[in-house]
Formats: sequence, structure tokens, C-alpha cells
Amino acid sequence: MWNEKIEKMPRENLRALQSERLVAQVKRMYENVPTFKARMDEKGLKPADIHGVDDLSKLPFSYKSDLRDNYPYGLFAVPMSEIVRVHASSGTTGKQIVVGYTENDLEMWAECIARMFTAIGADNNAFIQISFGYGLFTGGLGAHYGAQKIGATVIPTSTGNTQRQIQTMIDFGTTVLCSTPSYALYLAEEIEAMGVKDKLKLKMGIFGAEPWTDDMRRTIEEKVNIKAYDIYGLSEIMGPGVACECEAQDGMHVWEDMFIPEIIDPETLEVLPEGETGELVFTTLTKEGFPLIRYRTRDISSLYFEPCKCGRTHLRMRKPSGRSDDMLIIRGVNVFPSQIEEVLIKVSEGDITPNYQIIVDRVNNNDTLDINVEMSESMFEDEIESVEKTEKKITSMLRSTLGIGAKVHLVNPKSIERSEGKAKRVIDKRILH
Repeated sequence: MWNEKIEKMPRENLRALQSERLVAQVKRMYENVPTFKARMDEKGLKPADIHGVDDLSKLPFSYKSDLRDNYPYGLFAVPMSEIVRVHASSGTTGKQIVVGYTENDLEMWAECIARMFTAIGADNNAFIQISFGYGLFTGGLGAHYGAQKIGATVIPTSTGNTQRQIQTMIDFGTTVLCSTPSYALYLAEEIEAMGVKDKLKLKMGIFGAEPWTDDMRRTIEEKVNIKAYDIYGLSEIMGPGVACECEAQDGMHVWEDMFIPEIIDPETLEVLPEGETGELVFTTLTKEGFPLIRYRTRDISSLYFEPCKCGRTHLRMRKPSGRSDDMLIIRGVNVFPSQIEEVLIKVSEGDITPNYQIIVDRVNNNDTLDINVEMSESMFEDEIESVEKTEKKITSMLRSTLGIGAKVHLVNPKSIERSEGKAKRVIDKRILH
């Protein structure tokens, strides 16, 4: 059974536990990971110089490029004979990011997910349908073993075959859905088209692996009549379950006995105080196979320590507002895809659907921003004047939010390709020129 008591451990005890584990982790990595040792040596640091959490800022950062430079196993801290599973990123750019787990790592991961499920009210009576992909992607198997740990009935559907997914929900009595938020929206569309909403027993959904807004959350909740909860994770740190919302839906609890989060200024690299927004950095405390110290996630977020009404003492992080490396610079203006989504969600649901695509290009040395947005079926049947009016409305709202102009194109219903995994929202043609 998972350790429920640690979720409400007094903060001073949590900090003492973090310090103890950090000291041990630094020593182990110094002895077993040549890249980390070299960075420590460059700073003139030895493990004996690190006495606890107060010394964390002395330690060197680690980067995604380190994983690619040491592909596939160069950053592992144990012999391969102790690695019982590997996972990898999708590898959309360059080499895949490969991570490894010992038996104890998998146990710790399952505990993170077990805490996640119990934080939203799931228990051994739940029927949990896992529509994350199984395989090298961490989502499916990560959620699977955490669900098993709380004694829930696991329905491992993986992704794809959407109508069969829905029929499975009906026949098997699914009460909890795990998927990407974009796939949850796709499922909601199909549920509506099939007219089977009243046959579902769904109570809640856990959605992650890609950015989504609070407006998108409300859309999912209304369409399928569930509570939609946010989770955070990344393969390099563990997988899904590093942080998650509780029933209060007010920020995601980071499991501080296993991870130390920091917020830094991405330019100066200075650690920022509580509540300030910057780049999220993680240190793993219990990982054996693939530990990381001060890993720069590039996610933009903030941390806060005020007590949560659920009683859990672990700090909370805000939903990432974007990524420092996903930020689009268009005509000198910083634009995050999430800003565009927030605008589109505010437009009447009777006019457009939540499906869109952002296309950035460069014409005659000038950046262009085009946004394709799917019309609803009712809008598709309207007069051309009505379509043009809606396009102008969205264009005006975007200019007000972004500070730059964009060309909005309302396109036919279901003409934008659906995703059963992570949605491909942005096409930046400038990098192809």
C-alpha cells in the first residue's frame, strides 16, 4: 500500500528528509555519472560540500542536450544489470530521450501515481480506463501500475480505435479516464455524435502530457459531465505523476519526498522566491537508475507553499503557462500557444470547435501568423457573412491579447487532423526555410 502519511508530513520534516536524500544522491551520482562529476569538478565542488537543501543552488544544472549527448545509457547511475525497464520520448527532434528504471524506481513511480489517484478521490472501487499510449511513452504503463497499487480495476485500452474506446467505457463501466486533454476532447465529440452520454458512468478524468487551459478543462467537464484533473510529469524526471491536482483543483502537489522543485530566472539562472514565475527545475531524490540534479524543464510555472484545504503539506505548482523553448517570437513579440487557445475557448461554442492549428511562416523577411479554427456544424451551415463576422471577432480578440495581428481562417468541421496522443498544434515553417 502507498505511504499515505507522507502526504501530510510536517514541512520541517519534509525538508529534513529532502536534505538527507539530496546528500546521498549527490554522492552516488558523483561516483557513478561521469558527466555530473565533471560538472562538479568544474565548479570545484565535492560531495562533502553539500550538506542539505540549502546547498542545492551550488550544484550544476543538467539539460536535455545531456541526454542526447550521452545516448542511450551514458547518464545511468547503475549497471545495466539493475535496469529492469527503459522508456523513451517520441524523439520528434534529434535522438530519443532514453530513461531507465530499477525495480525500486518503478515502485516509487507507482506510489506517485497511487497518490495521484487517491488525491482526486479514486479508490479500489474505481474502473480506470487508461487511454495513454503503452510502449516507450511513459504514460500508459506509468498510470497502469499506480492504478493497480490502489486496487482499482485497470482497463488498459491504450490509444486509438475511438468508437471502441467509447463502447468499452459503456460496457465495462469506466469511472475514471486517463488520456491527453486533446484526446479527451476528441472522445467527447464522438460521444456526442453517438448520442451515448447518458450511458456513461464516468465521474472524473486525469489529463496530461500536453498543455491545456482552464477553459479547455471546463469544456471537457461540461461535454462529458465529469471533473477534469491536471497532472504533470516528464520522462526525464519520472513520467506522469511528478505532480497532480487534488479534489480542490487549486494547483498541483509536487511529491517533495521524491523531487525538489525550483523556479529560476531563465536568463540570470537565479532562484526566484515563492510565487514568482520562471522556469521550472527539478532534482530527483529517490531515482536510482537515472537520477538528475537541477534538470531544466523549460516549463514556465510558479510554486507556492500556502496550506491546501485538502490537508496535504507538499507544495503546489501552477499549471505551466508555456515553455521557454516553445515560445514563438513573432515580429519581436513573445507568443505562447496557450494564449491563443485561451482566446479561442472564449468564443461561443456554437460558432467554433476547440480544434485549431497555428501556422507561422516568413514571407519577404516578415513573420506571418495564421490560425486555422474549425467551424461548428451549425456555423458551417450559416451565411458567409456570419463566418466572416466570427473571423473578424477572433482576429480582434487575438490582437488585443497578443499585441500583434493574426490571420484567422475558419475551416470546415473535422478538417483538422485529430490526435490520439499529443496534439500537433503548431507548425513553424520558418525552421524549414
